[in-house]
Formats: sequence, C-alpha cells, structure tokens
Amino acid sequence: MNISLVMIVKNEETNLAKCLNSVENLVDEIVIVDSGSTDKTIEIAKTFGAKIFKREFDSFSNQKNYALSIATNEWVLHLDADEVLSKELVEEIKFVIINTRLDGFYLIRTNFFLGKQMKYSGINKEYRLRLAKKSVSKYVGGIIHEELIVDGKVGKLKNIMIHNSYPTISSYFNKLEQYTTLGAKKLLEKNKKAKVIDIVFKPPFEFIKRYILKCGFLDGIRGFIWAVLYAFYTFIKYIKLWEFCSKKH
Repeated sequence: MNISLVMIVKNEETNLAKCLNSVENLVDEIVIVDSGSTDKTIEIAKTFGAKIFKREFDSFSNQKNYALSIATNEWVLHLDADEVLSKELVEEIKFVIINTRLDGFYLIRTNFFLGKQMKYSGINKEYRLRLAKKSVSKYVGGIIHEELIVDGKVGKLKNIMIHNSYPTISSYFNKLEQYTTLGAKKLLEKNKKAKVIDIVFKPPFEFIKRYILKCGFLDGIRGFIWAVLYAFYTFIKYIKLWEFCSKKH
C-alpha cells in the first residue's frame, strides 16, 4: 500500500532533511504545508520531491487538517520536522499496513534534549497517534495541543521514533515566544482567568513534578535544565494569560 507523509513547517532547514531521509523508502507522497519559511526549508523540501503548499498559520489543528486534506493516499503518516523514524520502525510500518485490519497506530516517541536521550523527566517515552487512514481521521484541539483522532480501531507499534526537539538552548527560546502565546490563548479559549495563585505556584509545581516526581534528577544536568525551562514556560504562559485578560477589561 502507498503512504502519504503530511507535515506543517516553518523555518525547519536544520531538521527537515534528516526527517525526510528517514522515510525515503517508506512514503511515495510528501505533502508539506509551509506557513512562511524564510530559510532554506522550501529548497530542501523540493529536493525530496515534496508537494509544497503555503497557508497562513491560524492554529495547529487547522493547519494539519489542511495538510491531511491534500494527501491522496488512504494511509497517512504524520510527522514534525524534528522527528526521525528508526530503520526498524520503517520496516514495521511497511509490514503492518499490508497485514492489519486496524485503522491507525500509535508510535513510540523517544525525546532527545541538548543532544542526549531523556530517560525520565516525564518525557522518556510518549505514545503519539501518527499513522492512520485518512478517511477516518482528523485533528481536534484548537490553536495548540492538537490531537489526531481516529474513528476506528487503533494499535501500537513497537519500534521507536526519535524526537530531537531542542538540540540547543537557543532552539528552545526560539520556540518559546510562539508556544507560550498559543498556550495562553488556549487557556483563554477555555475561559480560564489568570489568578495570582497560578502565576506564583504553578511554575514551581511544574519544576517539582518534572525534576522530582518524574525523576528528572536521573537525567543529570539536562533533567535539571529541562525542569527549570518548563517552569519558566509555565510562568510566561500564565503572565501572558494575565495580560490578555487585562486587555479585555
């Protein structure tokens, strides 16, 4: 069976080639929706024969549903530019789509942070629904924290997908502005209000949760840095929510 790869991107020149190389022997169609890249993202995508479309970003779910609508194959693989399939996972996918009666599959994602795999910190192994039939799947979830849902039966694959989201500290802060703004708007959509108690206590709670409760200390210095950065992300998100709420009154 043929498989379409769908992706949404913006300024992913450092990641895109690795991602597309990992699926070169798996997919026969690559659909990329770009939201205004100013680097070499489009040039790189063209070298892989990708079908490139431009769309102004409004939300992750809308952007990804648009990309999904363009795919011409029934089986669709959903990846972010900073994700890479292992060779074992590629072979497993080839086998299961021919031999399954299921409608979708969760992939196991292992996270790398600052060049090293995180084995604890609450991000050691995550199951993500990333392989599904187009006819029974769609994205829900609004502006951020989108989720692919399948109206049918789903299973889990055994081999890993590598997620190299933040290879440097700079890469983290490059995404911080967008993600905290979208996170705050998501809370606003849910009619959440910025309370002083949230601004004061949620950031340290996130640090304790990830560094102690999720055993982030076992990830060494990276575990400490990740817990601090996540606490900082939470703080920025809630003060942006406070700012949005203040402007409404």
